[in-house]
Amino acid sequence: MEIFKLATDWAKAEVFSSKFFILFGVFFILAFLGFKQLGKSEIAKAYITPTLVAGILLLIIGVGLVYTNTARVKAFTKDNNATVFLNTEISRAEKSIAEYKLIVFKVIPVIIVVCALLIVFIDKPNWRAICITTIAMMIVILLIDSNAHSRINTYHKQLLWVKNQNI
Repeated sequence: MEIFKLATDWAKAEVFSSKFFILFGVFFILAFLGFKQLGKSEIAKAYITPTLVAGILLLIIGVGLVYTNTARVKAFTKDNNATVFLNTEISRAEKSIAEYKLIVFKVIPVIIVVCALLIVFIDKPNWRAICITTIAMMIVILLIDSNAHSRINTYHKQLLWVKNQNI
């Protein structure tokens, strides 16, 4: 059926997108290793822990999203009732869109602004390193999730179109 193919294509695109969290997590881990091995100044040493934490968080996000979306692709093939599936997917997509609007487009920019202000007002290398690393991690999340938001909006519109065609 068209609805299952549509859902499977969307979930596969999400799996591909989620792998970028893993890629950036690896980049942050590599930065951690660089700061640990080569960092001689106080500010370079201050980046060791924040880059490790950011790398681990991005890896956890990426692996979690890859796992859940891969499981979702497998679940799509087992579902047989297209009408129930369509209604469930529409409500799940609407919930996800609302979460993206709140978290990605409101909370993350506020975190970035707060960190930028802390960089200006706090003159401690550790705090500056934490804030700069947090800004970098939030930008990565913002870039990846803004694409995911666009994709789920398109998916939602397609689901509504399929529902209207079946009425």
